[in-house]
Amino acid sequence: MIEIKNLHKRFGQNKVLNGVDLDIFPGETIVIIGKSGCGKSVLIKHIVGLIQPDEGYVKVEGEIINDLSQKKLYEIRKKFGFLFQGAALFDSMTIEENVGLPLIESKNGFTKSEILKAVREKLELVGLTNVEKLKPAELSGGMKKRVGLARALITNPDYILYDEPTTGLDPIMSDSIDTLIKELSGKIKVTSVVVTHDMYSVKNIADKVAMLHDGKVYFTGSTDELLKSGDQVILDFIKRSEI
Repeated sequence: MIEIKNLHKRFGQNKVLNGVDLDIFPGETIVIIGKSGCGKSVLIKHIVGLIQPDEGYVKVEGEIINDLSQKKLYEIRKKFGFLFQGAALFDSMTIEENVGLPLIESKNGFTKSEILKAVREKLELVGLTNVEKLKPAELSGGMKKRVGLARALITNPDYILYDEPTTGLDPIMSDSIDTLIKELSGKIKVTSVVVTHDMYSVKNIADKVAMLHDGKVYFTGSTDELLKSGDQVILDFIKRSEI
C-alpha cells in the first residue's frame, strides 16, 4: 500500500502541491487526472523519492520514504517500475540492451543468457517479438512505449507508475496501450498508478480516479462517479480533455 499524507511541494514561487492526501491500495489501477501543470507528474516522482517534499510524507508498505537512507531508498525503488512520458529509451542501445539495463545495473550477477531470456519474456508480455536487435529509431511511437513498459516490468515490480502513457500516440495506438495496461493489471496483479489528461484512457482503465486541483486531491471515486458528477470544476476538465 502507498499512503500520501499532507504532501506539499513548491518550486520557487510556484506551489505545485498544497496538501495532497491519497491512499493507493494493492492491485488497483488508480488514474490521476488534472489540467496541465497541476502537479500530476510531480506527485508520482515523490512516490519513488525522485523529488523530496517540503512537508508531509509518502509511505510505501509502512516505510516513510523521505526519511530513508539512499541505500534503503534504493531497495524500496526495486518494488517499482516507471514508464516515463517519452519512454526514455537510449538511442545508442539496442532494444535488448534498453530492456535488460535494470538487471545489468542491479549487479545481482545475472548471466547474459538469463538477461536475454527475461528480456524476451517481457517483450512478449507487451506484444513484441523479434525486436531485440533493433534500435529505438527503428520503432514506431507505440512500439517505443511498449519497450519502455517491458523495461519497467523486467524486475517484476509490485508497482508500475505510468507518466502520460498515451501522449503523442494516435487514437488506435492509445487504445492499444490502454488495453495493455489493463491486461497487465490482471495478469501479473501489479498495482498501477497512471498519470494522464486523457479521459478516454480514464474510461478504459481506471478502477479509481483521483483528480488534482489547486494542489490538492479534489475528487476520488470511480469513473462512473466522476462522469456523473455535477461539479463545475470536474465538468470543465472533462469538456476540455475531450475536445
